Amino acid sequence: MVTISFHFGNSKNRAKNYKRIRHFEAMGSVKDLVIIKEAKENEAGIAQFVFSDRYSVFDWGEMPNHIKDKGKALCIIGAYFFEKLEERGIKTHYIGLVENGKVKRLDELNEAVNVMQFKLLRVLKPQLKNGNYDYSIYKKEKSNFLIPLEIIYRNALPAGSSVFRRLKEGSISLDDLGLSRMPQPGEKLEKPILDVSTKLEEIDRYISWNEAKEIAGLNEEEAEEMKNLTMEANKLISKEISKAGLENEDGKVEFGFDEKRQIIFVDVLGTPDECRFKIDNVPVSKEIARIFYRKTEWYEKIEEAKKRDKLNWKKNVSSPPPLPTKLEKLLSWLYQACCNEITGREWFDVPKLKEIIGEIKEFL
Repeated sequence: MVTISFHFGNSKNRAKNYKRIRHFEAMGSVKDLVIIKEAKENEAGIAQFVFSDRYSVFDWGEMPNHIKDKGKALCIIGAYFFEKLEERGIKTHYIGLVENGKVKRLDELNEAVNVMQFKLLRVLKPQLKNGNYDYSIYKKEKSNFLIPLEIIYRNALPAGSSVFRRLKEGSISLDDLGLSRMPQPGEKLEKPILDVSTKLEEIDRYISWNEAKEIAGLNEEEAEEMKNLTMEANKLISKEISKAGLENEDGKVEFGFDEKRQIIFVDVLGTPDECRFKIDNVPVSKEIARIFYRKTEWYEKIEEAKKRDKLNWKKNVSSPPPLPTKLEKLLSWLYQACCNEITGREWFDVPKLKEIIGEIKEFL
């Protein structure tokens, strides 16, 4: 656990909140985790995601710019899809959003917020023994835990998709993906394909569905239910974002078992950070920042450093330059407009998505 300082406002509020909160964990570049009540063997805990304006590219960690209001936009979009799933009778860990200390549903909010409250499941980490991960704990424990897998749906295979590399090296076959012929970069698939990877290893890896069932202690019915729920989420996300003119190329979802060993959606889904969205062939995500930085000397130095030392390469690279001021503003607007147009509510006073994309194209 990495503990970092976190400010809750004025000193009186801060003191009150610190009594309420057990601890604060750093979760990476996108969101932070505040644990209010620990999860127990047979009882879910309570926690909050605090969505940040930070972002990272190329495994660097926190970049010099923050993308203003990205956290609020992602929080609202994530809540929107959780509430849409619940309308369909699909279980999730979502409780609501936090505004002025009160937990609310989306239609009760006065303005966009960046804190989401949810039911916290246990995280049972596999143990690394002699170079291999021991997942035996998942055969002993039956409920109230995060399933240690990520499920990836793919509606298209953009040029950067890992599928092409894996097909080339032979770690996956066309049969594994349910494909009858070799796909082309940028191709839209006739029907979505599903991938699965580990979730809690030091370096996560794509695995077969047979291995996924084995390590997570899933029976055939549970594995099929996860697949069906992923497809349901994919259809929902694709339908909802099409209102904003967006295409849903791929995305990832995560699941857990509740106290009754019912499968529920966890983490967040349907946001530009969990999915690969595009409009007019332009990515709608931090991929725009990646495209910008690939043209810089800083990126060239990263590539050179990684070839020399895969583990300690960052020590040999200076800090990245900031984004141009205009591009930083456009990226901020991009997330905010995406939120407005997907949810159908004007949370942010920004131009329309297509106008923003038109200006972003100047940098690509």
